[in-house]
Amino acid sequence: PRPPHERPDRSARLKLALVTDAWTPQVNGVVTTLVELVQGLHARGHEVEVIEPSGFRRFPCPGYREIELAWRPGAEVARRLDALQPDAIHLATEGPLGAAARRHCRRRGWAFTTAFHTRFPEILAKALHLPPSWGYAWFRRFHAASAGVMVPSEGMRAELQARGFRRLRAWSHGVDLQLFAPVPGADLGLPRPVFLYVGRVSYEKNLEAFLGLDLPGSKVVYGVGPLEAELKRRHPGVHWRGVVPRHELPAIYSAADAFVLPSRAETFGLVMLEALACGTPVAAFPVAGPLDVVGDSAGGVLHEDLRHACLAALRLSREQARLRAERFDWSAVCLQFIEGLVPRSATGAPAGGRVPPGHERLV
Repeated sequence: PRPPHERPDRSARLKLALVTDAWTPQVNGVVTTLVELVQGLHARGHEVEVIEPSGFRRFPCPGYREIELAWRPGAEVARRLDALQPDAIHLATEGPLGAAARRHCRRRGWAFTTAFHTRFPEILAKALHLPPSWGYAWFRRFHAASAGVMVPSEGMRAELQARGFRRLRAWSHGVDLQLFAPVPGADLGLPRPVFLYVGRVSYEKNLEAFLGLDLPGSKVVYGVGPLEAELKRRHPGVHWRGVVPRHELPAIYSAADAFVLPSRAETFGLVMLEALACGTPVAAFPVAGPLDVVGDSAGGVLHEDLRHACLAALRLSREQARLRAERFDWSAVCLQFIEGLVPRSATGAPAGGRVPPGHERLV
């Protein structure tokens, strides 16, 4: 444990600049996590200035045209950071806004933290047919100047460490246990058992591993993405439900008999927590993300044979699934995030990204 003088003052009111290329109206786990983080920080009396794409000219993200990125945001990002003079700066994403903020912080000699939310190098590799090593080389360079890289799971932390990332810090994610709770009598009006997937219909989600399974009952997909038209054509027997308002999701999760996450490329997997909170057991592969969210609990089944995991999940207790989710409360997540921040200071982060002794945490 750190000595008392190096620990964060949890009672101090902080002014935080949060820079993110992922924000509403985008619908994905990163946006959900950041929106709930900001709400949690506000509830604790902290001031958060979010620098996000809506205030800039935008262009469609390669491979994800429905996601818009800021076009040449450098001057405006610099102006806003200089005007704000925050206590701490956190760069949540590696896109144009994150890169602009990173450049300005390095010019000013300011320390900042970053986060690894998405395996974007692997998404780009599949979408644009580029070697994943190219993307990871850029990401490693981006995060090298960070005073602390927040990572949502131990599995992801080990993978990034093996790829040469440094100064990695644990920052788990949470779930809104008030919103996501079992809804008695919820029903999708489909033959049971109902196997559910909620999330993006995209390259990295490995949906074929689920859609191609021989399972009883019904398969249901909520979500959209670049592979939607192709997968609908190849799997006409699947029930495709698109995107629904967030407040409708608890009833949808509650109506399913098992939630299936076929992805092998999750950094965390927030949708699994949402399903568990609604009492729905999870079926997934034993990889980073599911290993951290489900682990060896009675809330789900992790197996290399996904069909076996799906069928075995039907026999699990919905009460045990909910109990597993209750271990991921947002109060602890917010405190862990605050503890991972570093102070912005004129001597905070030299070119090599090292942070002087005594500045490892925001105090």
